[in-house]
Amino acid sequence: MKSITQILTAVTAGVFATNASAEALAIGAAIPSVEQKNQDDQLVKLAEAGAKGYTLVYFYPKADTPGCTKQACSLRDSYALLTDKGVKIFGVSLDNVAAQKAFKDKYKLPFDLLADTDAKVVDAFGVPKAMGFAKRQAFLFKDAKLVWSDMSAATEKQAEDVLKFLAAQK
Repeated sequence: MKSITQILTAVTAGVFATNASAEALAIGAAIPSVEQKNQDDQLVKLAEAGAKGYTLVYFYPKADTPGCTKQACSLRDSYALLTDKGVKIFGVSLDNVAAQKAFKDKYKLPFDLLADTDAKVVDAFGVPKAMGFAKRQAFLFKDAKLVWSDMSAATEKQAEDVLKFLAAQK
């Protein structure tokens, strides 16, 4: 029989383990060819959706938590400016379809939220995860090629950071 210390050590190691072997996408990389259900239980194929124009795929730890809400609302509040520049937006977390739907409805988010319960999208993008949550990161593609990434994405400044990058492209 295992001692309490051995059990706690094993559990702690599992809880704090990350997918450190996942490699982050490099500038110029193609948008991963993955698909996942959105908040309306409809399949979204990211490579297809991001084939033309700008596509922002941002990751957040948990729907309807303070930082994640600030991040999503930043993009919601600047949605008109972003879409005027041709940006399509997809939020991704490990939450299920119902949680994504509730989050989208509660904050009137005008973009899709992907329910990545099996971490297919998170893993394809090389986003670290710990304790069952994806790390906050953001990736901007132009015509399916990565042009900008933020490995420690902001909360309330997410839209501002993307718009700053886009302004510098002129």
